[in-house]
Amino acid sequence: AGIVLAAGRSSRLGRPKQLLSIHGEPLLRYTVRRTLASSLDEIFVVIGHEADAVHAAIADLPIEVVFNPDAALGQSTSVIAGLRALAPGTEAAMFLLGDQPGIDPAVIDALIAAWRETSAPIVAPEYPGGIGNPILFDHRVFPELRTLDGDRGANPIVRAYQRQGRLDLVPIKHSAPPDIDTEADYAALLAATNSPSPFAKGEGLG
Repeated sequence: AGIVLAAGRSSRLGRPKQLLSIHGEPLLRYTVRRTLASSLDEIFVVIGHEADAVHAAIADLPIEVVFNPDAALGQSTSVIAGLRALAPGTEAAMFLLGDQPGIDPAVIDALIAAWRETSAPIVAPEYPGGIGNPILFDHRVFPELRTLDGDRGANPIVRAYQRQGRLDLVPIKHSAPPDIDTEADYAALLAATNSPSPFAKGEGLG
């Protein structure tokens, strides 16, 4: 399952980043559609801030929308809300960021393929600048994810597994997709859409 985290308040931007326009559609919708182009079996999108408007932007897509009433308490609450929505027996979950419209479906598929081959507890992409998103967690790690609190994601868990030599890294040749946190990030995103490379499917796998 894929869990797209999109419940944040966009405090640095000052307006809902989920609803920014890219290629004539809301940014979150664009991100989710690219996620749908992957081989994930099902996709959940966790929303919170401006929930009605954000929901309306993706309501017609073949996904499950999860409302996180505790979104203001931080990203950890969205991670847990996404896990709660999973069907019993879900083998693994991949967490994706709703503000990364440059996500490459081929990277998603590469992580899934690596997990199926190795059964590693955590599989992450290794970009030229280091480990990035999205990250896949085997169901064996779900109990640890449920212990997260505050405004942080799963980075502490990922780093702990890396130190233990239990993190499977998939090399990616191109740069990690940027987050959209500020107006400058949004302007850079719009400029990047004029070039096919940041959004081209299948490029840059190691």
